[in-house]
Amino acid sequence: MRKQFGMPEGEKLVNYYSCSYWKGRVPRQGWLYLTVNHMCFYSFLLGKEVSLVVQWVDVTRLEKNATLLFPESIRVDTRDQELFFSMFLNISETFKLMEQLANLAMRQLLDSEGFLEDKALLRPIRPHRNISALKRDLDARAKNECYRATFRLPRDERLDGHTGCTLWTPFNKLHIPGQMFISNNYICFASKEEDACHLIIPLREVTIVEKADSSSVLPSPLSISTKSKMTFLFANLKDRDFLVQRISDFLQKMPSKQPGSSIGERKASVVVTTPESPSAAQDVLEQPASPSSTLSGCRSICTQVPTASQGLLKLFQRNSSTEVLGAKGAKEKMKEESWNIHFFEYGRGMCMYRTARTRELVLKGIPEGLRGELWLLFSGAWNEMVTHPGYYAELVEKSTGKYSLATEEIERDLHRSMPEHPAFQNELGIAALRRVLTAYAFRNPTIGYCQAMNIVTSVLLLYGSEEEAFWLLVALCERMLPDYYNTRVVDSSILSAGALVDQGIFEELTRDFLPQLSEKMQDLGVISSISLSWFLTLFLSVMPFESAVIIVDCFFYEGIKVVLQVALAILDANMEQLLVCSDEGEAMTVLGRYLDNVVNKQSVSPPIPHLHALLTSGDDPPVEVDIFELLKVSYEKFSSLRANDIEQMRFKQRLKVIQSLEDTAKRSVVRAIPGDIGFSIEELEDLYMVFKAKHLASQYWGGSCTAAIRRDPSLPYLEQYRIDASQFQELFISLTPWACGSHTPVLAGRMFRLLDKNKDLLINFKEFVTGMSGMYHGDLTEKLKVLYKLHLPPEALPQEEQEGADNEDVREKRGEEKGTSPQDYRHYLRMWAQEKEAQKETIKDLPKMNQEQFIELCKTLYNMFSEDPMEQDLYHAIATVASLLLRIGEVGKKFSVRAGRKSRDIACSGDHDRATAATVEVESPVPELHQDTAWEPQLSAAGDLQAKASGDTHLGKAPQESQVVGEGGSGEGQGSPSQLLSDDETKDDMSMSSYSVVSTGSLQCEDLTDDTVLVGGEVSSHVAAAHCEGTVDADWCISFEQILASILTESVLVNFFEKRVDIGLKIKDQKKVERQFSTSSDHEQSGVSG
Repeated sequence: MRKQFGMPEGEKLVNYYSCSYWKGRVPRQGWLYLTVNHMCFYSFLLGKEVSLVVQWVDVTRLEKNATLLFPESIRVDTRDQELFFSMFLNISETFKLMEQLANLAMRQLLDSEGFLEDKALLRPIRPHRNISALKRDLDARAKNECYRATFRLPRDERLDGHTGCTLWTPFNKLHIPGQMFISNNYICFASKEEDACHLIIPLREVTIVEKADSSSVLPSPLSISTKSKMTFLFANLKDRDFLVQRISDFLQKMPSKQPGSSIGERKASVVVTTPESPSAAQDVLEQPASPSSTLSGCRSICTQVPTASQGLLKLFQRNSSTEVLGAKGAKEKMKEESWNIHFFEYGRGMCMYRTARTRELVLKGIPEGLRGELWLLFSGAWNEMVTHPGYYAELVEKSTGKYSLATEEIERDLHRSMPEHPAFQNELGIAALRRVLTAYAFRNPTIGYCQAMNIVTSVLLLYGSEEEAFWLLVALCERMLPDYYNTRVVDSSILSAGALVDQGIFEELTRDFLPQLSEKMQDLGVISSISLSWFLTLFLSVMPFESAVIIVDCFFYEGIKVVLQVALAILDANMEQLLVCSDEGEAMTVLGRYLDNVVNKQSVSPPIPHLHALLTSGDDPPVEVDIFELLKVSYEKFSSLRANDIEQMRFKQRLKVIQSLEDTAKRSVVRAIPGDIGFSIEELEDLYMVFKAKHLASQYWGGSCTAAIRRDPSLPYLEQYRIDASQFQELFISLTPWACGSHTPVLAGRMFRLLDKNKDLLINFKEFVTGMSGMYHGDLTEKLKVLYKLHLPPEALPQEEQEGADNEDVREKRGEEKGTSPQDYRHYLRMWAQEKEAQKETIKDLPKMNQEQFIELCKTLYNMFSEDPMEQDLYHAIATVASLLLRIGEVGKKFSVRAGRKSRDIACSGDHDRATAATVEVESPVPELHQDTAWEPQLSAAGDLQAKASGDTHLGKAPQESQVVGEGGSGEGQGSPSQLLSDDETKDDMSMSSYSVVSTGSLQCEDLTDDTVLVGGEVSSHVAAAHCEGTVDADWCISFEQILASILTESVLVNFFEKRVDIGLKIKDQKKVERQFSTSSDHEQSGVSG
């Protein structure tokens, strides 16, 4: 497969299937190969070959459909084309695997850290012998995610297995069929009928697991007892002995502080026990079975803070006795009594039977006193809180006093969080909110702090302590609303990826349930406006608080399904008015007035002024809508929604949304490129796609991990994708107009060092495009300036560039000392100001070039001309120019030698004039890239032969075979001449290199003096003294102005550098290499490898 499609060794095949690819209206039977990063298809039929490669990150649509033209097919869309595959043996299995792989790719684009975690899973032990190992891993991943989502378990929980069984339910005296799920910390049960029964038994609560006697009525029973004195009876277990052994193994692995568990069986069966812990009674107190228990063992935050032990509502609640509240108080008392009866019959705490009756009670409203407890249970936050004692207090301690962009945003929004509520009109509530938000930002820097988190967290603090509110926020951000609170947002709005995904689901549901209204809403653009306030804040910012909190009750029990149902019910209730609206503002006013008047007549809390109502109040008296009636209607009309359907729609919308985010990032980056860069918008976008593909390759092919590890989605778009030297070298070789054969990698290394101004060994897209533009769109002077800089050592470049790097290092060190998070916006404002203030570099700012650097420049030019149609003319022209420049350098050397003679008595390495001092530096070898040393052995050998034949060889006695030597000098090799050759050999080598580009007759012998010694012979004694044991003629130097003036005398060279080169063809070739878009070939078998 790798050989067929040109994939590297790092690419891993997951599975392959026989199918047909529809090319036009003709099906091509072949094989579909699914790898971790690509979808490939190959077919050879009747002498025709079809080869297709698509990256999963390029897929914008993936769905299974059936039409007259394509019966039961899979459709795969990219930005460029639509692909159809059919005639699968098992289309469901294939489509499921394609979904999983595409989903991994989308997570890669959204969150590189999460992707790297995923990647670790996809490593089979023997990838070549058993290609289905990866597929099994992916199937296990899908089951794990479904298991955790169904039972609201922590993200690190792994499903061990599941089996069919029945569960005895004492509340209705029935054996309910379903599935038992076992993982390393939980035993769960889900009935076949959706609302019949759900059960979660944490192993930390288990005290006894025993096998009961089998009978015809109750075959293979298994009894599990818990600390809370509850006993659960499972039956009809197919492999009970193995199941008991697995549970025993997991109980043995429980932390030592957990109470011991005994596993036995009645009567004659073998008894397997674990020693009972002597401190079992204490452990029961330390880890309560439910949030209603005493939490002193779990409290680790400072008890001096009132909010450490109770919610803000209890601290700021006014007189709320039943007598004062009257009918509302009596209703609240009835609710509490109903829940107490439910607890008695169904159990209390994590091990409670969750049935349709539980949902009915939630829909009727959770009593104020039980709200915090039930939120913790239904969301699964209680499990994480109990298993991580002291974690929140530790985060608070670590994050206190730390400054970051997140803490700055938190401080800005603290006083905007429910300012109408008395709990947040004083420092006690504000301080609690600050600690919770800061602790979460410290726990999850990828999210940090995002809009609307303050509103949701303030409500959580009303009904729970700080630690409880923190873990509820964790459950909300990381499990129940995935990707909602994400720092990567769309620039045209403030919606995160998760909110945009559910916005797309809402639009799709509107088309299905309210087709009359759907088109009107699209025209008005209302859907995108309401998604932020409705979904991101769970209606808390648009409804009166006492009404919105009822929706939050249902949300923690049912998930996002409730929010979507209520949103559909609101649109349905206002359909007539919305259909006659003329613009978005009018529609938003209609919806705003309706939401402002959704009331909760059963609330026992004092009414809180709703600020939004003041903005939308009209002249007509409002019509009140009861929140419980609204919920009832939403369940009656839209209860057909299922969690599995929503997840399926989420996947489909996620493809569209993340590709839209990528398009937005591309546009933002292109807009950040200066207008004088020379490339068109289309060319910049194409270059960006190639640049991004090279970055992504470092992630999923594991070649270079530096860029992948350093990627931070919270950075500006321009900084998110960066490449290192090896990746830049690959792009440079394929895109540069200055093809230099085997000398190109050397040039690429020099270009990378020139572009990497902050010296972090990474360059972003702007720096990359700047380098490309200098080669493609600069004028003659700019192109020559780039070439000139490439052959100067980094330390000889203007100080302005190095100062920027030094300043960056200082800032980073200061940031580390202060313990700050990544650079905030002020860092980028400073960078922007520096860019604005930076003066354009002039040719006078460039230092002079010494002899060795000039030789290297001549080599580069010689290699650049080797593939040009005007090759011979260019060789002659550059030889003429080089000869002239050598003469100029020798003339300048005379003045340098005189100055050196005067200062020799002071110090051998004394200060020369500025021009000479700038050229003493010799370019250091490039350690990581190839050096061009194939010149040296050939030319040095030629120099030795000439030295033997004629002794001292002057330029005026140039032999005719110089052209032959020049032609053989285009090869490259390894090593550094200064390291491999002696001083004399190096001197001969450098001189001969210069001589090899000079053709016979291009210089007049009579114009030269005895001082112009270049090849073979000894230099004069006074020059030798000035060299101070050096290996090159340090007094020889040339300036950029002299090089430019000399090249302008040769029209062939001027035409070469001013010739326009189209980058489009090179980009297309590079895209094919990177598999950046789908490519299909239809040609004969010849030349195709098996």
